[in-house]
Parts: sequence; C-alpha cells; structure tokens
Amino acid sequence: MPKTVGVAVSNATFHFDKLYTYAVMPDQQEAVRLGSMVLVPFGRGSKARMGVVLACDEEPEHAKLKYLFDVAPASACLTPELLRLVHFLKERTFCTYYEAVKAVIPYGAQYKSALAADGVTPVLQKQLTRHTENSYKLVGALQQKPRPTAKQLAAVALLSGGERTQNEMEAHGITKAVLDNLCAKGVVECSKVNKSIDLYSSIPLKNEPITLTAEQQAAYDALLPGLEDTAPHSALLYGVTGSGKTLVFLKLIERCLALGRRALVLVPEISLTPQMILRLKSRFGRRVAVQHSALNHTERLLQWQMIQDGGADIVVGTRSAVFAPLENIGLVIIDEEQEHTYRSESAPRYAAQEVARQRAAENGSLLLLASATPSTESFYAAQNGRTQLVRLTQRYGGNPLPSVQIVDMRAELASGNPREISLAMEDAIRRNLDAGKQTILLLNRRGYQTMAQCDDCREVLKCPKCSVPMVYHKAGHKLLCHYCGTQLDPPPKTCPACGGKLLYRGFGTQKAEEELAQLFPEARVLRMDQDSTAAKDAHEKLLAKFARHEYDIMVGTQMVAKGLDFEDVTLVGVLGIDSLLFAQGFRAYETVFSLITQVVGRSGRAKDPGFAIIQTTDPDNPVLNLAAAQDYDAFFEQEIAYRKLGLYPPFCGLCVVGFSGPKEIEVARAAARFSALLGRQAAQQPDLPLRVLGPTPGNIEKINENYRYKLTIKCRADKRFRDLVRQTLGLYEQEKLPSKATVVVDMHSDGDI
Repeated sequence: MPKTVGVAVSNATFHFDKLYTYAVMPDQQEAVRLGSMVLVPFGRGSKARMGVVLACDEEPEHAKLKYLFDVAPASACLTPELLRLVHFLKERTFCTYYEAVKAVIPYGAQYKSALAADGVTPVLQKQLTRHTENSYKLVGALQQKPRPTAKQLAAVALLSGGERTQNEMEAHGITKAVLDNLCAKGVVECSKVNKSIDLYSSIPLKNEPITLTAEQQAAYDALLPGLEDTAPHSALLYGVTGSGKTLVFLKLIERCLALGRRALVLVPEISLTPQMILRLKSRFGRRVAVQHSALNHTERLLQWQMIQDGGADIVVGTRSAVFAPLENIGLVIIDEEQEHTYRSESAPRYAAQEVARQRAAENGSLLLLASATPSTESFYAAQNGRTQLVRLTQRYGGNPLPSVQIVDMRAELASGNPREISLAMEDAIRRNLDAGKQTILLLNRRGYQTMAQCDDCREVLKCPKCSVPMVYHKAGHKLLCHYCGTQLDPPPKTCPACGGKLLYRGFGTQKAEEELAQLFPEARVLRMDQDSTAAKDAHEKLLAKFARHEYDIMVGTQMVAKGLDFEDVTLVGVLGIDSLLFAQGFRAYETVFSLITQVVGRSGRAKDPGFAIIQTTDPDNPVLNLAAAQDYDAFFEQEIAYRKLGLYPPFCGLCVVGFSGPKEIEVARAAARFSALLGRQAAQQPDLPLRVLGPTPGNIEKINENYRYKLTIKCRADKRFRDLVRQTLGLYEQEKLPSKATVVVDMHSDGDI
C-alpha cells in the first residue's frame, strides 16, 4: 500500500506543474492508487486543491509531508490507458497535468472541493449528484369538481398510457407544479428512478444484412487484414461524395465486434452525429454509447460510466470521444478527417487524429481516416506509402456527380439585380420547387446583415472590445459581436467616429431567409445556424423535419455542407464563399475546396440527378473550378506544389505561439522577448531546423479587450523542438512575463491565432 504519492494539482501554472509529494493516512491506503482523484492541502495556507495521483511511493523531498485530505472512490480512478494519455497530452500540447485530466474525463466524473458536515474538514464532492429523476404514474381518478384545468386533463391523458418521467412530461408542456398538484390530490404518485441511460432507445433495430457494391467490397477486403491482426495500421479511405463510405464502416465494425474487439467512431460535429447514431443504433442496438457536447452533463456521465463498466462495444461522438474509456479497441474511424473541428482550440490543444493514432498504436488497432476531400497532409502520407490508400470512385447506386454552374455576381449587379440570390439561382430554385424537390443553400455567415458602414467616412462599425465588425441580428433587433457577445441595442443610426449616416449591408443567413420568403412566398424555408440550433437536440429535430419534407429549402452555415443524406435534394447553391477564398492562413484554399465539394455532394444522392450553382465575384478562380469538377487529384497536385514552395505542412511542422493581454505595447514586447529567448536557446542547437516569423498582430488584433500577437514557427515537430519550447516557456515565466501577456502554444494550428 502506498505510504506516499506524487500528485499533480489543479490550477498550476506551467512553471509549477510538477508532482508534489504527499503522505497517505493509514485508513486511506486501501483507496489510493495510480489515477485516483484526491483533495490535497496546497501552498502556505494549505488551501484545499484538486489533484490526481500520478506516482506512488515517491521519495519525500523533506521529512515534513502534508497528508491527503480525501480520496475519491476507486470507480472514479483513471484507467492505465487514460493515465498514459494524460502524460501524452502533457508532452505533446504544453498543457498542465490537470488540464489533461479534465480533457480525458467528463465534467460529471470530476470532483470539487467542499466542506464536511462539521463545516471544517475539506472533502471531495462529485460535480454531479443528480442521477435520479422523478417518475409519475396514475393511481386515482381526477374529480370533476373543482373543474380540472386543461393541463391537468392533458397530464392524466398522458399518464393513462403508462408511467412517465418528469422530463417526458415537461416535453409535452406539463410543468412540475401541475404534477405536484395532482400528487396532492392523490391522482398521481411520484417516485424516484435512475435516469435513463439508453439515449436513443426509440431507434428500431434492423437486422437486414449489409450489402456492398463490388467496389465497396474491394475496399473492405483491402482494409480487412489491417483489422484482423493485432499490430497497429493506418489507412485512408478516399471516396467521392455519396460513394457509401458509411456502409464500409458498418461492415468493418461488424467484423471488429465478431473478433471480440471494440470500435470508436468520430464525426466532426454535432449535426452529423444523429445520422451516424441512427445507422449504428439500428444496426448494433444498445451496445452503442454516445459522447458529445450536446448531451447534458448527466447524460454524458451516464454514457461514460456505461463505457467504463464495459457496457459499450461501439462509441460514437465528436472530438472529445477520442478519450472514451474503451478497452481493447480494434478499430478507430475518423470520418471527414480533414475537418478543423478535430483540433481543440483550448488547453489541451490537441488534434483528435494524433490522440487516435496514439491509442491505435497502444491497442494494435486499425486507424481509418475517411473523406471525399482528405487533408493535404493525409493524402501526401498515403501517396508516400506511410498510410494505406483505399479509393471509392463511384457514387453508390451508380448516380453521376452533380453538374455545376458558376455564376458571376459582378454581371448580376451590372444587369441591375441588387439581390444576393442570382437570377440563375432563382430560376433553378423555382424549377426545383415545381418538381417537388428540395434545395440546400450554403451561406457561411449567420446573422442578418454583416456590417454597418458609415456613408461619409467609410468606417465600419466595430465591436468596442474587439477589432471585428458587429453583425446585425434582425430577430432581436440588435448588433452582436460573434467573438465576445457584446450587444448594441438598439442598433445605432449614426457613425460614432464622425456622426455620418450608417448604412447596413452584407448578407447573413437571416437575411437570406427573408429574401427567399419574398421570392418564393409558398416555399417553406428552414434556417440552420448557431442561432437556430442552440437548443438541445435542435439539430436532430430540424434535420428530421427536413427529411420528412416539412421544408422545401434549407439555408445554413457550414453545418449543412457535410455528411447529410437526403434523397430529395437535387439542387445545392453556394452563396457566400468569396470571404473564405481570401481568408488568411495557409489552409484557406483547402477549406474552400473541401466545403464546396462537400456541399455539392449533398445533391442528387438518390434516383434524380443533382445540380449545383456557385455564386462568386471571382468566376475564374482555379480552386472553385476544380471543386465544381470535384477533381480532388488535380487540386492536390496544385496544393502540394504551393505547400512545398512556401514551406508549409506536410513539409514542416507549424507551431503558433499566441500572446494576449490588455495593453498592446506590453503584449508586443512580451512576444518579442519570447522570440529572443527562443532564439538564444535555439542557438545552442544549431542543427535544429527552425524558422521564426513575427511577432505579428493576431489575425484578429483584439478580442474582449485583450490585444493579441503571435509568433509562427516552422519546425520539425519532434521531441527536441518541444523541449526547446518548454525551456523557453520556463524562462518566460521566470522573467514574470505572463503578468504582461498570457502565452499559449499551439502545435496543431492552421497559423490563424
């Protein structure tokens, strides 16, 4: 039994993030092990702090050790593999130990510090204690006097069909107050039940066999050897949009389970999980667990515990699901692997692909990346034989790819059409409506109008706390900043700089919705963006309504571009793509190519041929034309030549060091000092390849009153380079520079901090 333990504590700075040695009380020795969550006295005042045990029987640095306050039960202990992932994240992403622990386990499984009943002793308390909910059943008749309310009658009618939980009742608009009243009358009885764990139990099981086309079967056969042995393998499944990659996944998962192993499936965003869950659940039933951020804390915790207890064979989810406590993983699938949402924007700044590769190596699994538009790095690795390349070249069912028309918006303006929807697009939508078909329109901006500009001095109205234009949202009749949430209500009419008249212009999803309503008053328009899908399960509900033909046109931001499969969509329109074409960051073209190829691929997936229209002010742009032709190979040749010439990944690693603080001159000085310290350290290793660019202001110079600067370092992303950055961070902290500007290191960035 451990007498002493090495503990990593919460809220440590980078510089002080080491293991601290504590003594273990005799009565705690049974409970403490590697990976235990503990509460420790820390610092001069011995304040209670959360920690995790990362070493046992440490040699004490001095004789006077403090004792642990409290230990969490063994069920909250990190598994050996999750512990190794904590060390992996710490080594790769410059986060602290505790930040890594918080990434690896969901909020609900974490603990916080509290006081015991005596009001003095610090103890651990679970972040979540509510695992039960109220359940109601009918036990008596509702009296006719006094006359029952409509809600009471509705409640009794619902419960006459059987027992229901409070959540289910509230979903039907019946509040707890109504139910309490019925309980008091003896009509209804309330009991506590465990919250339900099977989130998608309404999905029926279908046991039909998976039938593959000859091409899909060939892809499956090529991937199978990598799945069936116990060594790690990686492969890239590159298939045109609509080629039926998911069927190949299902067949591989089926084989993986037959081998007695488990599977992990990652999708890039929440809007894609409903379709993937539907396919997995209807095929594999209850043994599918879900991990993504749209679940509430309790649902997420219950799913996590189910995985940890061995109750799941398949885990499906977004980025964070890569940390699911699955044992014996045989297959890891990363769908739409090129998506930026697989990279975390807050500490620990990891890429899900890198963590997945690490887990595949530990478990001897097959790591399968899949996409119609693979990232340049993945395709380069596949071409050079570092990853197995498997292609699907035909659409499922033999459908042709959609035909594409590019519309020049400058000609539209010249011919006197002031609207954002071109005449060609209007005609195509009208033809589609007449044929009873559906349309998807992609517009990569939410809001109504995207900026307010002064007619006199031409200044654009910016957020007072950030250096970005404010966006007008019509529903709330106010201006919003999409970065810090600042609101101007009501929207100003005059320019704050010179008093001139403000003109609102630009085009967001709300404005598109309005323009469509004017052009096609009979059409039912669905808007999908962050504002309309903020509510829980909103994605699933809206997409299901679209699938049932309750809407004719769906207009949305990039969440409508990927992975969705609706058989009656035969027209796709791309409205606001130009802003992305001219964006900063070396991935701008890759992003545009991928987005257009993906959204065009939503069209014509069933029996009717598809059509797509791209509106742009740059109709000759090669990226747009290659995407319209869905010619990934030609795009890759062009892109890889540009990357080699400019020295960008995959020909180097890219590390961005970001600085932010309230005083611009101090942030600029701190960034310059970091650069000098890094140069001094690097000079001691002249053979280490390195290029430091900057410091320069961030792409957005100010967010929420904080100025931002960045250093971009082109490097070889190996252990030697990470050690160099680590030493430099230590020196930066020794010089007390973090008080001037906080620093973040991002090894997985697109260069756009």
